[in-house]
Amino acid sequence: MIPLDDVDDLATLVRRAAALWPDREAWIFDETGARYTFADVERASTRYALALRELGLEPGDRVAAMLRNQPEFPLLWLALAKIGAVLVPVNVNYQEFDGAHVLRHSGARFAVVAPEFVELLSRIAPDTKLERVLTPDALDADPGASARFEVAGESPSNIQYTSGTTGAPKGCVLPHRYWLTLARGLVTDFPAVSHEDRILTAQPFHYIDPQWNVALGLASGASLVVLDRFHPATFWDKIREYDVTWFYCLGLMPTLLLRQPESTLDRAHRVRAISASAIPRHLHAQLEQRWGVPWFEAFGMTETGGDIRMSEVDHDEFVGTGCLGRPTREREAMIVDDTCRPLPRGKTGELVLRGIGLMHGYHDDPEATARAFAGGWFHTGDLATMDSQGRIFYVGRTKDMIRRSGENISADEVERVLLLHPAVKLAAVIAVPDELRGEEVKAFVVPARETMPDELAEFCSAKLAYFKVPRYWSLADSLPLTPSERVAKGELRSWTLPTYDRVRRAWL
Repeated sequence: MIPLDDVDDLATLVRRAAALWPDREAWIFDETGARYTFADVERASTRYALALRELGLEPGDRVAAMLRNQPEFPLLWLALAKIGAVLVPVNVNYQEFDGAHVLRHSGARFAVVAPEFVELLSRIAPDTKLERVLTPDALDADPGASARFEVAGESPSNIQYTSGTTGAPKGCVLPHRYWLTLARGLVTDFPAVSHEDRILTAQPFHYIDPQWNVALGLASGASLVVLDRFHPATFWDKIREYDVTWFYCLGLMPTLLLRQPESTLDRAHRVRAISASAIPRHLHAQLEQRWGVPWFEAFGMTETGGDIRMSEVDHDEFVGTGCLGRPTREREAMIVDDTCRPLPRGKTGELVLRGIGLMHGYHDDPEATARAFAGGWFHTGDLATMDSQGRIFYVGRTKDMIRRSGENISADEVERVLLLHPAVKLAAVIAVPDELRGEEVKAFVVPARETMPDELAEFCSAKLAYFKVPRYWSLADSLPLTPSERVAKGELRSWTLPTYDRVRRAWL
C-alpha cells in the first residue's frame, strides 16, 4: 500500500483509504442519518466522476457547487478531483450580486446545486459562462462502473473564494497538494489523528474546514461526523452521541458553548483534544476547566492551509496568552516590517509564510497574487510577534476586513452594493466592536435623496449574504477624504453621529 507521505492527490487518497479501511465508516451525516464506508465513498465518487465525463466535463473545467451539508458535496468534490476538474464552492447564503460574482469570475461551466437554489442560479446564469445547472440526481451512473484516475498533485482542485482586503471576494486556486499537506500534518504531528479517532465538523461545506476534515478522514481512517450546522444548545450532545474524540472550531463557537447552561454531563465525553482558531484569551482556562479537555490554538488561512499550531509541549505554559504555537514542519514563518525586512524577536510586524501546499495564487488576478507573494513570502496581513523559541503571538490585523462571527466580510464589496442604490451618493463600511460576534458591520452613507436605513438594508439583503448586511447605519452630509480621494476610515471610527441599529430598530 502506498505510504501517506507519497500521496499527493485526492484521487489516490480516496483509493488508498478504500483499500485500507473498506468497511470502516468514513462519513456520518447527522441530519439525514446517511452513512458511507470508505469503500462507499470510492464507489460513489467514481460514479459521479463518470457521469460528469458523460455530460462533457473535461480536465480543468470549473464546476460550481451550491449545496448544504449533504453527502453530495464531498462526493462531487472528490469526483471532480478524480477527473482533474475544479470545484468552485458557492456560499449557500449568497444572492444575486455576490453569487453572480463568484460564478462569473470563476468561469464555471456547470453548477451542481440543491433544488432550492435552481431558480437563483438559473436567473444568474445569463450573466456568466454557465452552460448547465444540475441537481445531484443528474449525476447517476452505472452502480457497477469503475475507473482508475491519475491526477498531478499540483493540479488545481478548488477555486475557493474568500473575502480579501479590498474588492470582491478573491478566488484562491488550491492544488491537490494543499489538502494533502494540511491533512498529513494533522496525522503525523499533533493532534496525530488516526483510524481510532472519530472527528466532527459543524461548519458549512462551502468553507475549507469541512473539506479538509474530509481529507483528514481519508488520510487517517478516522470517521467524520457532519452536522447540518453549528447548534450551541445541542453541540455537546452530538459529541457524546457519536463518541467524538477530536474536533476543530473557530470564531464565536467557544463563547456560545460557554453560554449554555452547565450540566453534570459536561465531562461525560471521549474528546481528547480540541483545536480552535482565535480562542478568547480570557475564556481559555474556563473552556478547559468546564469540559476537562485541553484547547489548542491553531492558525491558518484559505490561501495557505494549516500554518501554525499549538502542541502539547507548549500548551500548559501558554493558556490564555494568545500564543498560536509554532509553524508546522511544512511552513516557515517570519515577522517583517513594511519593507519585508525581518524584525528582531519580540518586535511586532506582519506575519509572512512560505512552504509547500500553499495556493497557486488568486484566480485571474496576477496583480493581487504578486502583492500577496511579494519577496517570495505570503503576506498574511496579520500582525504578530515571535519569541526567542520561535513561538508566534497574534497581535491584530492590517486588513480592511470585518470579522463577524467567523465570517470574513470585505468592506469594499458591501460599499459597492450600497452604491448601486439610487439614494446613495457615497458609502463607507467599517467594523465596530461587538461583544457577541466580535465585530459588526457599520455603514456611513451620504444620501443623494431622502432615504432610511431600513430601505438600504432591505436592498442589501436582496444582493448579499445576510451576514454582510450592515447592522449599524449613520447618515452624513459628507465623508472625510484622503488626498487620493479615498474615504478616511480612520477618522470615521471616531465620529459620533446618530446611529441606527436595525436589529433594535432604534436610533442610538
